[in-house]
Amino acid sequence: MAKGLSIFLVVIMYCASSVGEDTGQIGFLHWTIAFAMPFRMPEFFLLSGLFLGNVIARPWRAYADRRVVHYFYFYALWALIHILFKEALVGREPLGAATSLAWAVVSPYGVLWFIYMLGIMGLASKFLHDIKAPHLGLLAIAALLQMASIQTGSYLVDQFAAYFVYFYAGYVLAPQIFRLAAWAADHTTAALALLAAWALSNAVMVFSPGFHIDPVHIQMGWAALPGLHLIMALAGSLAIVIVASLLVKLPWMAWLKWLGSKSLVVYVAFVLPMGIARIALLRFGIDNPNIVSLITMVVAITSPLLLWWIVQRVGFGRFLFERPAWAHLPGTRREKPMAAVPAE
Repeated sequence: MAKGLSIFLVVIMYCASSVGEDTGQIGFLHWTIAFAMPFRMPEFFLLSGLFLGNVIARPWRAYADRRVVHYFYFYALWALIHILFKEALVGREPLGAATSLAWAVVSPYGVLWFIYMLGIMGLASKFLHDIKAPHLGLLAIAALLQMASIQTGSYLVDQFAAYFVYFYAGYVLAPQIFRLAAWAADHTTAALALLAAWALSNAVMVFSPGFHIDPVHIQMGWAALPGLHLIMALAGSLAIVIVASLLVKLPWMAWLKWLGSKSLVVYVAFVLPMGIARIALLRFGIDNPNIVSLITMVVAITSPLLLWWIVQRVGFGRFLFERPAWAHLPGTRREKPMAAVPAE
C-alpha cells in the first residue's frame, strides 16, 4: 500500500515539472508535490530497505541476484529503451545516444537513477553487514553525509550521500517501523490525530520563509535546512507508513495495494507515455496546467500497467518486466509469476 502511494508521488513530480516546463504555468500538482518535497524520495528508499533483513545474511551469490542484479537488469534494459527512443529515434542523434549509453554505465540515467541506486545501496549494505559494521554508527555516518549536502559533480556519489541514510534506516529500524504500523492499525483515532499534527508541521516547514515555486523548480522553506530536512524526511516517511496502515483496512482501497505490487512496472515505463500524452495534449491546444497534468498523470500510471497486462496475456515481451533465465546468476533462478516482479 505504501509503495502504491510512493509511485503516485514519483509520477506526480515528473508530470508537474514537465508540464510546467512546457506551459510555463503552475498547476495544483505543483503544490501537491511541494508539500511532499521533504519525504517524496526518502520514503521510497526507506520502504526499499524495510525487507533487507530478510535477505542480507544470504550467501553473496543469492543476495546479489535478488538485490543487485535484479535492479541492474531493469535499469540497463530500460535505460537502453529510453535512450534509443528519445535520442536516437525521436531526437535523431545516434552519436548522442551512444554517448548517453556509455555514461549511463557510471552515472544513473534520468528517472531510472532510483533503480540504479538501489543496486549500489544493496551492494554497500551487504559489504557493511559482512564486515559486521555497527548499525547505529553507520546510521549516524549516513545521517552526517545527508546533512553535508555533498556536491562532488558525480551524480552517483552525490545521490548515495543524500539518500543512503533512508535506505539503511529502513533496514536497521524495520522492527520499530513495523510496530508503528501495527499500532496505527489498532489505534485509528490516535493515528489520525498524529497524522494531522504531522501534516500541519510539514506544511509549516515547507511553506515557511524561503519557499519558492516556479513551473519547473520548487525550493522548500525551513524544511531545506540541514538536519531539519533529515528529520522532516524521516517523519514524512513514517507518515506514509501510518497512512498505508490505515488504508489497508479499507477494502475499496485494495487497488492501491495492487498498484504498489506493480510499482517497478510503473517506474520503469511511465516516462515515455507521459511525454507522448503531454505533447499530444499541447498540440491539440489544451494548455491548462491542471488539465494537462491530471490527464498526463493518468496516462503515465495506466499505460505501463496496460503494457504489463498485454505482455502477460500474449506471452511475448516478458523480458520487459521479468528477468529471463540468462539474467539470473547461476543456481539462483526461481520460477515465479510475473506479479512478483518487484524484489522484497
